[in-house]
Amino acid sequence: MMQRGKFIVFEGIDGSGKSTQVKLLTERLKAENHSVYQTFEPTNSPIGSLIRNMLYGRIEGDEKTLAALYLADRLDHIQNTTNGMLKYLEGGKHVISDRYYFSSYAYHVPHVSLDWVVEANRICAELLRPDLIVFIDISTETSLERLTKGRSELDKFENYERISVVRKNYFEAFKRFEGIENVVLIDGNRSFEAVAEDIWNLVSPLLTE
Repeated sequence: MMQRGKFIVFEGIDGSGKSTQVKLLTERLKAENHSVYQTFEPTNSPIGSLIRNMLYGRIEGDEKTLAALYLADRLDHIQNTTNGMLKYLEGGKHVISDRYYFSSYAYHVPHVSLDWVVEANRICAELLRPDLIVFIDISTETSLERLTKGRSELDKFENYERISVVRKNYFEAFKRFEGIENVVLIDGNRSFEAVAEDIWNLVSPLLTE
């Protein structure tokens, strides 16, 4: 019987470097002959495209609609019979995702209550709970400094007030799910190389379980 792959999720406020770390971890796993599927949320599906258009103000939509669309996109991300995460995991691939349901807990509150977001995403947790959630923590100031370098357009979440709230929401959600979710905090204010090494030290023991 084929061994199921591991599901590893990266979380963090914008500019935390998680996308870089997803790429570095994927490359290292492949170099060590592991089969890996790298993915992200919102996805590149039609629902994900609609979300991005709302985030950048190209399509009008309120926060509740956005929260519901993220849930729909996530359910498809998990269950799609062509490229869903469950399909890859059950086929023995490790899945590395840039964002998952903790992003919803952080970004949709306070516009939607945390209780509503948690309850709405309960089905996602029941279908697929991460083996490891890596939260790369940086300050709001560092986030904005990184975001404004080489960027011509910021989305509706990318401002000081909103980023500060999002970071606070992450920590409140982590406290709520303490003992239920395997969340590890990593200091993202260091070099990408130092962060990557810490992440590898977390991930490598999982691969032998």
